[in-house]
Amino acid sequence: MNKKRELFFYKDYFREFYKAQTLKVQKKILWTLGVVESLDRIPEIYFKHLENSDGIYEIRVQVGSNIFRVFCFFDDDNLVVVGHGFQKKTQKTPAGEIVKAEGIKKEYYNGKKSDKFK
Repeated sequence: MNKKRELFFYKDYFREFYKAQTLKVQKKILWTLGVVESLDRIPEIYFKHLENSDGIYEIRVQVGSNIFRVFCFFDDDNLVVVGHGFQKKTQKTPAGEIVKAEGIKKEYYNGKKSDKFK
């Protein structure tokens, strides 16, 4: 399949989350990332904008009855995965997790600005 967007993994946030998962969950995460990369219009079951957030999206992964979320945001046409995924245990995404993702997004853009002046 052709890629419709590039995924960038910021720092080690995603890697740490990914390595802590079982092999079955890891495979489903990779499959879902492939869907996000390759489809023009990603079904909401796999990808959704979080209301009341500053441009944060969640990549949605379900393995059996377990639900996992990995946060990301757009930088131009590319998707920056801020990682720090978590296993969702309630219907609503915890506000603290969204705040954490927004903080990482801010860190990303602040670092990007400072790189321009080096």
